[in-house]
Amino acid sequence: MQNIAHSRRLRRRLEWMVLSIALLGLVAWLSTPESLDRVNHLVQDTGLRLLSRPPHPDIVIVAIDDPSIAAIGRWPWRRALHAELISRISEHNPKVIGMDVLFNEADLDYPEDDLLLTDAIRRSGRIVLPVLRRGYGAHSNTTDLPWPAFAQVAADLGHVHVAPGGDGVVRSLYLHEGPATAPWPHFSMALQCVANARQSGPAPCTRAQASVPNGSPWERTGPTLIAYASGPSQFTTYSYIDVLRGTVPADAFRGKYVLVGAAASGLGDMFATPVSQQSRLMPGVEVVAHVLDARLSGEQIAPASLAVNMLFNLVPVACALLALLLVGPLAALLTSAGLAIATLLLSVSLPGWLGLQFAPAAAILGLVLAYPLWSWRRLSAAAHFLRLEMENLQREGLSMRMRKRSGDSADFLERRINAVERASRQLRDLHHFVSKSLQQLPSPSIVCDPEGVVLLANMAAREHLGGATQPSLQGQSVVDLLADLMRVGTHQPLLTRELLHHRSIPEQSEGCDAQGRSLLVQCKPFTDLANAGWLLTLVDLTDMRRALQQRDQAMNFISHDIRAPNASILTLLEMQRAYPGRMSDEELMLRIERYAQASLGMAENFVQLASAQAQEYRFAPMDLVAVLAETADDLWALARDRNVDVRTAAIPDTAPFLGDRALLSRALANVLNNAIKFSPDGGTVECSLTARGPHWVVSVRDQGPGIAPELQGQVFAPYQRLHDRSHPSIEGVGLGLALVHTVVQRHGGALEVDSDVGRGAEFRLVLPQPKDTPQGGTPSG
Repeated sequence: MQNIAHSRRLRRRLEWMVLSIALLGLVAWLSTPESLDRVNHLVQDTGLRLLSRPPHPDIVIVAIDDPSIAAIGRWPWRRALHAELISRISEHNPKVIGMDVLFNEADLDYPEDDLLLTDAIRRSGRIVLPVLRRGYGAHSNTTDLPWPAFAQVAADLGHVHVAPGGDGVVRSLYLHEGPATAPWPHFSMALQCVANARQSGPAPCTRAQASVPNGSPWERTGPTLIAYASGPSQFTTYSYIDVLRGTVPADAFRGKYVLVGAAASGLGDMFATPVSQQSRLMPGVEVVAHVLDARLSGEQIAPASLAVNMLFNLVPVACALLALLLVGPLAALLTSAGLAIATLLLSVSLPGWLGLQFAPAAAILGLVLAYPLWSWRRLSAAAHFLRLEMENLQREGLSMRMRKRSGDSADFLERRINAVERASRQLRDLHHFVSKSLQQLPSPSIVCDPEGVVLLANMAAREHLGGATQPSLQGQSVVDLLADLMRVGTHQPLLTRELLHHRSIPEQSEGCDAQGRSLLVQCKPFTDLANAGWLLTLVDLTDMRRALQQRDQAMNFISHDIRAPNASILTLLEMQRAYPGRMSDEELMLRIERYAQASLGMAENFVQLASAQAQEYRFAPMDLVAVLAETADDLWALARDRNVDVRTAAIPDTAPFLGDRALLSRALANVLNNAIKFSPDGGTVECSLTARGPHWVVSVRDQGPGIAPELQGQVFAPYQRLHDRSHPSIEGVGLGLALVHTVVQRHGGALEVDSDVGRGAEFRLVLPQPKDTPQGGTPSG
């Protein structure tokens, strides 16, 4: 069976490795940005929209809009108007003016307007003009440059190209485009350069060339993503005509980046962007404004490199595959879903945190495919396993068949499950029969696995180990259940995990548990092809050991204690015969009487102790106050002879109790008798009866010699006389307190002693109150 399980595990891991290699290879192949671009763009555009921020307040757009077209007339306009616009804006002292209007040739109709515009550009000293390329061949030099007169007086030139994606949405651009020998910076970079140069000192920007060298290839470098601000039409915008009319605020352009460009319908370039709303296209001048905004705000986003993007996609898929191998189906499903959500969240968050944009579609696809593919393989393995198990069950004699039965589903896997279910029902019935048979055994019996985990336990075992508080032992450790069972003589645990593991438990061993029970543990190992374990049977030897102990005590008592007074009587009679007259008859009779009384007292104590240990108690309602008072009255004569004062204090009016009145009275008498005998001449014995929670506490305190703490554990053992040497004149055989201990225990109580050498002793009988009796009582006066 172990070899089969090992082979099954190896096959499972091999299938997992094949699936992992195939799936990770697919994810790596699809990790390029061009693959699954629609899904990637959907996630990336969501991230750009979440990353959007308020527009920069220093950017102002002068829009050639529909109202301006309506007021001035059809485009193109005379360049004198542009010269006037530049002059009016320059009067407000802006940082820079970007004319996103292409002036690529001379105005043959109004040549004087070119002179006005050239003069306005020169006098402003802060004008940036655009460069536009037509055609995208690798060696195409078809470039629209500003007319040389304008280019020479402009502060700088910059290209206004963007890089639309395959879906036509503008998400990126190149920071430099142009001839390989001297490419132009982007229009926003030129604007920023001019503004910084004017602010920091007289040194101008390094001007880009105003012509394209023949034969020089076109080069694009510095790909970057556009970190759009919060949607279109968010920048401060003034109409072209309003600027010419002077209706804008006086400080509208002071210290601003001013962009002039077309925004009218059908005029100029219009682009779809990730932040476009309701299919509205964004004018090219606004795209430039967004790029400039990102540069001024320090927001730079670059696409992650191929290796980094591939790692980003492979890590979550690899984690999901590990979860499929190591955890259960539900946990693996939740892990895959969590990894997919985490991948999406990181994809939309990392552009803002790290300035890197990832393409997560490959990871999402891998996470979506991993669980179904692995579930398919596991389902196939389960079907194969069920078929093999059914064949094994048939070979072992179970009357199950693979053929379709009436009422079965047409599904092949469900038919197999139904067949295994019927076979399992037979096995459960067999297990139930064995379990019921085990339950009928009178001795506690436990079946456990090699590690000591309980598999089966009968009712006797449950009652022995836990009673009503232990409804089931199954699944618990037999070592823990029998932890208090110690070897006789060595006090070492009878059952340990090491003994179970090494299978070195003797077949029979005897021990004693915390409750004082003597138990014989019979262990029998069993082994078959499928299972191994132990069958443990507990035999309670407590009664037998107690009987043997009582027999030994009786033999010792008869052979020594009772025999001694009788031997003394015989010795006196022999002396009287041998030496008549040496002792008077009266003295002889007194001595014989004393020895006879001592022998009779010993016999009575022995019989009373044996009865207290063995006989059935006659429980009846009583009042402990009355029992204590009667006991004190019975011993009044002994106290008077000993010159001892017996007092009672803190006694309630009543103390209801359920017990054997005769035995309880005898136990109280023994305690009081000991207290009176060991009290000094003129001493006092104090008796009290109080409530302690759900118990009555009967206390008797004397002023005798006391008991050392190390000897207090022996005071209740039979035939123990702790004061033979210190008080030899006090008669007794050490059975009185043994009887008290037995009676109190059989009433469900406990016996406490508080004493030390030289300060007397206090014995407390702690007895349970009846359940229907209110706790406590009212002390009597």
